[in-house]
Amino acid sequence: MAGGAMLTMGAKASSLHNEVVTSGETIALPAAHIRLPRGPWTQIPGGVTGPCGFRAAGLYGGLRALGTKPDLALVVSDVDAVCAGTFTTNVVAAAPVLYCKRILAASTKARAVLINAGQANAATGDAGYQDALDCATAVAKLLGTQPERVLLQSTGVIGKRIKKDALLASLPRLVGALSYTADSGDAAATAITTTDLVTKSVAIETEVGGTTVKIGGMAKGSGMIHPNMATMLSVVTCDAHVASDVWQDLVKTAVGRSFNQITVDGDTSTNDTVLALASGASRGRLLDNMQDRDAQQLQAALDAVFQGLAMSIASDGEGATCLVEVEVIGAHSDDAAAVVARSVARSSLVKAAVYGRDPNWGRVACAAGYSGVDFDPQELEIRLGTFVLMQKGQPLEFDRGAAKDYLLAAGEVHGVVAITISIGGGKGRSTAWGCDLSYDYVKINADYTT
Repeated sequence: MAGGAMLTMGAKASSLHNEVVTSGETIALPAAHIRLPRGPWTQIPGGVTGPCGFRAAGLYGGLRALGTKPDLALVVSDVDAVCAGTFTTNVVAAAPVLYCKRILAASTKARAVLINAGQANAATGDAGYQDALDCATAVAKLLGTQPERVLLQSTGVIGKRIKKDALLASLPRLVGALSYTADSGDAAATAITTTDLVTKSVAIETEVGGTTVKIGGMAKGSGMIHPNMATMLSVVTCDAHVASDVWQDLVKTAVGRSFNQITVDGDTSTNDTVLALASGASRGRLLDNMQDRDAQQLQAALDAVFQGLAMSIASDGEGATCLVEVEVIGAHSDDAAAVVARSVARSSLVKAAVYGRDPNWGRVACAAGYSGVDFDPQELEIRLGTFVLMQKGQPLEFDRGAAKDYLLAAGEVHGVVAITISIGGGKGRSTAWGCDLSYDYVKINADYTT
């Protein structure tokens, strides 16, 4: 994994809260502790407002079916920023996804991202697409920019059009609330949540070619999470000075090492979108070569932010009690290792065993075996935390009670269950993240629209 060992930053629901005052009420949602790879960077406040030249806002606009939690967010760059996007592979893509793909196919610049919660605006036909156009046009008019500089994200119930009248009526207040403060970044991170139990936001500061560069991001996602752009939304901001083609490559690589390596339930959403904006406000030299050492430094920092957000999504899986981290080593390539890691992380039997605190390593071996990657089963090794369960293809005696206690301890603090698998002597390695599968997942999703 890029950046080396992981920092465990604590339990799922921390004592920190993002508090947003709306309609006279204070809406508090715990802030996720973000686990970042070790590296030459420092975590800073702000989320999407951490980098220079970015403002954000989040407020309640009347789009949610219940409650008054903020449901509209806006992230704005002071200048036309270089933008890269990655999107769901679901052919029933939502209107905002179709809109953003069309915009970014024609331009590499963006000024703003508008996000709503409550309605996914997916499977809504021509009327839903027109809603997307109308929203982008209205935001552009208020910001004094072109409609094609405004990008969109939506999350909520599939098959429901945006409550456009409520959204449009709230836009003046939303634009008026834009601010460079960390509180504004927190408000935006709260507004994009749905079944999330925590907000997911992070910002870091690092040195790239002797220039201080900041990267910030926010994400949402809890259910409908599966690789190939897991069902989630994310906006990432950066103040590095980057050529558009290099930025696209950097973002695509970071997504492959993060959001495409998480799974909760095997469902790929209609709305998955990552939008990453680079403003150039750090005033460093232009990074125009992907192989340049400075570009690789930026890649490592971008990977860290993306992986931190991705892990917070997997950890916040609907009904989850712990994060499951599956590391695969010894593969003939990194891509092969990634396939095996995802296969194990998404196995319902592995996830159920973790929830039941059952060190049933046979399910891990099974999921690795059906991954589609060819390896010698006589080379298979499996570890659960520090417990060696299988070595050179042979099962080993181990302290089953102690292994069960390891799983119990992780569940009690919403910690991390580490599974390490070696499939040979190759140099390929990769990590995937998932969570356990509890009864609560069914309860949450059985009556989602009712």
